[in-house]
Amino acid sequence: MPNLLCAILTISDTRTPADDKSGDLLRDFILADEHKIAAREIVKDDVYAIRAVVSGWIADNDINVIITTGGTGFTGRDSTPEALTPLFDKHIEGFGELFRQISYSEIGTSTIQSRALGGLANGTLIFSLPGSSGAVTTGWNSILHNQLDIDFRPCNFAELIPRFAER
Repeated sequence: MPNLLCAILTISDTRTPADDKSGDLLRDFILADEHKIAAREIVKDDVYAIRAVVSGWIADNDINVIITTGGTGFTGRDSTPEALTPLFDKHIEGFGELFRQISYSEIGTSTIQSRALGGLANGTLIFSLPGSSGAVTTGWNSILHNQLDIDFRPCNFAELIPRFAER
């Protein structure tokens, strides 16, 4: 499996590197699948702070995938979808739809409050997951694990990355 270079962004007003369980899980999942970590940050739940970090990563041609965790709900300052949506060249509507479908069997109708989303910007895949460790585990194990594997058939997200599409 070719290695993708991934960036992890935790979006939270309260998390620190010492207690970023969801970011740690993403790191572990990415490395277990033999991908690499290009960058990892924690940013406050602020539209412009989120956009600043993600825009920099989108502009970095070496970063293939950005995965965010947190800020996808409706409470407080949750603003990840508002921050990321304008950055997308294309939306991957099915990502959020599938995430909520899978989550329904785990958390019932509470899944309707998830605004998980995916998109493509400048050849970079971007996936936004809720901030709970359960949601990160569901998103990775049920969707991203296979979709970031260039050999997964009949199709996968890795094929959308220009350097892997030529393979």
